[in-house]
Amino acid sequence: MNTENKMTVADVNRNDITDHTEITYTQVGDYLLPNLMLDPQPEGEIGVWGWRRKMFLKERRKGTYNALLMKGTLTQHLIDTNKAALDMMETLVKQMAAAEGVTEDLKRRDQMAWVGRMNNIRNRADEIVRAELIEV
Repeated sequence: MNTENKMTVADVNRNDITDHTEITYTQVGDYLLPNLMLDPQPEGEIGVWGWRRKMFLKERRKGTYNALLMKGTLTQHLIDTNKAALDMMETLVKQMAAAEGVTEDLKRRDQMAWVGRMNNIRNRADEIVRAELIEV
């Protein structure tokens, strides 16, 4: 004959639960609810590049997205990615504009040509940043 000790929830000492799991509980009515707190999130702007990176990870790199989310480092990753992408965009646009002769002088002489060429440069820089930082 099996003589196991059967315990009910009422038999468990609430201090034993806290000691073994290191989680504190608050009693609400008949229920014990865990006092769960999120780690503080870093301050900073995620920005457009951070959001693009988040959507890429969420849609195409689900494992990486979930790992960053579970570790609590997703927000910092997005902030860092945004900063790196902004710096890269600024550098690329300046370098491409200088290489192609898109100067302030051209802007004064022919504004429409300057706008068209700068838009072209920005679009190419956007594609480079997307390929090298966002969608990797």
